Amino acid sequence: MATALAEVKPRELRYDRLSSLIERFKVEAHILKNTEDEVLQGNFFILRCMQGFRKLVFLPASPNNPTEVKRICQDTVVLAGARVEFGGPGSQLSTALPDYVEIYLKDAPELESLAALVVEEVLSPRCGSAAVINRLCEVVVIRLLRHAVRSGVACSGLIAGLAHPNLAQALVAIHEDPSKQWRLESLAEVAGMSRTQFAVHFKEVMGETPGSYLSNWRLALAKLDLEAGRPLKSVAARVGFASPTALSRAYQRRYNELPRNVALKTGVAA
Repeated sequence: MATALAEVKPRELRYDRLSSLIERFKVEAHILKNTEDEVLQGNFFILRCMQGFRKLVFLPASPNNPTEVKRICQDTVVLAGARVEFGGPGSQLSTALPDYVEIYLKDAPELESLAALVVEEVLSPRCGSAAVINRLCEVVVIRLLRHAVRSGVACSGLIAGLAHPNLAQALVAIHEDPSKQWRLESLAEVAGMSRTQFAVHFKEVMGETPGSYLSNWRLALAKLDLEAGRPLKSVAARVGFASPTALSRAYQRRYNELPRNVALKTGVAA
C-alpha cells in the first residue's frame, strides 16, 4: 500500500548526506586501454554519440558484462573506459544505484568538466597520467552519487533514502554514529516523523526495516575493521554491539564466517 510522502513535512537537512559514507567506502578505478578486449571488461564509460554529444554510462553492479558493454558502446566512440569497483561498506552503494546509469553530460556541468579532464588525460597521456585518471574517475563516481541523490534517479534503496528529506536525517545519523543504541523512536525523532510514519516510509523506500538496516551497516563496518586487523573486542564496541560474543554471532549469521577466522588471516588475536 503506497503512502503519501507529501503528507510528511520535510525538515531542513542539517548534515551532509554523503560524507559519512564516502569516508568509509573504497572506490577503486582502473583505467582501461582503448582496445576491444579491455573495454569489454569495463563498467564506466565516457562516450561520444553519433550526434556529437557526450554521455557518461555507469554499470555499478556489473564490472564484467561484455554483452551489455557491446550494446552500450554500439554506434558511439569510447573516449575513456574504466572498471570501477566499490569495496568495504560501499558495496551497499553498488546495489543502491540503478543497474544502469546514463547521464548526458550537457545536463550535468559538474560532471562534464571532470569527464573532460579524464578524456584529456587519456588522449594526451603525460607523466603520471595513469594515477591522475584513476583519481579523477574516483571523483567522478563521487560526483555521480551526488547527482543521483539530487536528481532522484533511484526509486528505492539507499540512494532513494538519502534523497528523501526526512529519511536522510535518520540514515546520516546511523552512518555517523553506528555505536549509539538507536531505537525506532529515537530515529523517528531525528527524521522529524511519527514512529508509525517513519517505520512505514523507511520500509517502503529502503526495502528493509530501520533495525535491519542498522544491523547490516554495523556488520559492514565490523567486517571492514576486522579485515584491517582491529581486535574483535574493540570492533564490537566501535560499531555498537553489546559484546564480542554478540558481534561474533551476528557476523557468522551475516557472512557465514567467524570473526576469529578473519583475525587469523590478519595475524591479530581476536
